[in-house]
Amino acid sequence: MNTIRCDVAVIGAGTAGLSAYRAARAAGKHAVLIEGGPYGTTCARVGCMPSKLLISAAEAAHALHAAPGFGVHPGAVRIDGPAVMDRVRRERDRFAGFVVENVEGLPAADKIRGYARFAAPDRLLVDDHTEVHAERIVIATGSTPIVPEEWALAGPRVIHSDAVFEWTDLPASVAVIGTGVIGLELGQALHRLGVRVALYARGNSVAQLSDPAVLAEASSVLKRELDIRFQSQVVSVRPDGEQLALTTRDGAGNEQQEHYDYVLVAIGRVPNVQALKLDLAGIERDRRGVPLYDRTTMQCGTSPIFIAGDANDELPLLPEAADQGKIAGHNAALYPDVQPGLRRTPLAIAFTEPQIATPGAGWRALAHSHEGRFAVGEVSFGNQGRSRVMLQNQGMLRVYGEYGSGRFLGAEMIGPRAEHIGHLLAWAVQAGLTVSAMLDMPFYHPVVEEGVRTALRDLAEALKHPPPEPAQPCPDCTPGT
Repeated sequence: MNTIRCDVAVIGAGTAGLSAYRAARAAGKHAVLIEGGPYGTTCARVGCMPSKLLISAAEAAHALHAAPGFGVHPGAVRIDGPAVMDRVRRERDRFAGFVVENVEGLPAADKIRGYARFAAPDRLLVDDHTEVHAERIVIATGSTPIVPEEWALAGPRVIHSDAVFEWTDLPASVAVIGTGVIGLELGQALHRLGVRVALYARGNSVAQLSDPAVLAEASSVLKRELDIRFQSQVVSVRPDGEQLALTTRDGAGNEQQEHYDYVLVAIGRVPNVQALKLDLAGIERDRRGVPLYDRTTMQCGTSPIFIAGDANDELPLLPEAADQGKIAGHNAALYPDVQPGLRRTPLAIAFTEPQIATPGAGWRALAHSHEGRFAVGEVSFGNQGRSRVMLQNQGMLRVYGEYGSGRFLGAEMIGPRAEHIGHLLAWAVQAGLTVSAMLDMPFYHPVVEEGVRTALRDLAEALKHPPPEPAQPCPDCTPGT
């Protein structure tokens, strides 16, 4: 068995791992990168980039469908499934190829192929060929889509999102289980490309939304186009000839069986930590086996072990993975002089239509951290000028501000141009702007952002009327005091 000694060992060569490796190297340390799977990040291979390629094709098809609303009448629309999927795969391979080229350009001595597991807090075994003695270790092993075992027994037509981007043609029908970001994005895209799609949700969730008003609006808007079955539980999935028989139970207890070419499971992802033998790492873990860590330093307890990206199950987003990896790699290099790194304002976007964005603190978080101490402003895009001009006048924006300080806290929205509005509002949160200062900013006409101004004006008015302070108990109200 080979033996390698290094300052920093990084397990995983995805976005977080590459960021950690570069940060450790930039700090002057000898770092190695361990990877057992294919090079090329989740985003480039099976995530954000191929999904947006599919969504872009769907947007082109939908534009033709929507054109008569403007008095423009295109001819018969033909969707060429093989051509759609060929472009998705070609461009996906191009994006992933850039990442692979980057990894291949790293020093050969710094790359170890194989799957790592702990043998001690400072020692890793890579498959059965290499032992790595590392003074510090960064766990950046990513995550894997969840597919319940009993559903997977129905065969290869039960898939997760990764498999979609290997199709060479579009299927006739797909059942999507889950209405999170991935389920909604892929479900709507496939629907717009002519696939018969039904989406099933165990509850009433829509993407990352938690504000009851925005959630209700999103459910209403999306159900106008999509076949979404909320409050539906999967009873069974079984093969039936060339299709799958999916049996579900609705909220009233009624069961229904339908047939689909594929069942696409989009109910979440699980961190890839189970095979690491973390019991030998000497770090504390939660009930799921995920290491406990400080989100400002990415350090696991007081140990020289750090964790970044999807492996820590915090925010499975590429920008977060890159930031976390940089913090973890830098602190691993400087250990024990560990310092808080830059954690940016949270920003999550679902590329549905209308788009969904949650910049800064959302409703659920504020209800916990600022109960009774935050106000709400809102706007509907139903009659917003530019939105109506574009025939995209649906959705809602709700914005949140802090009583007293007037500080802008965050927002939740479904509506047109949400990916851009989300950035503006996230920047405002990170800059610590007040609602008053935001209203002093320029707004052009006619633009969708004028809706932001309307919501902020509503919020500014609400901030003028804080709720009464709760009565304080008298410390000693006995007679004679």
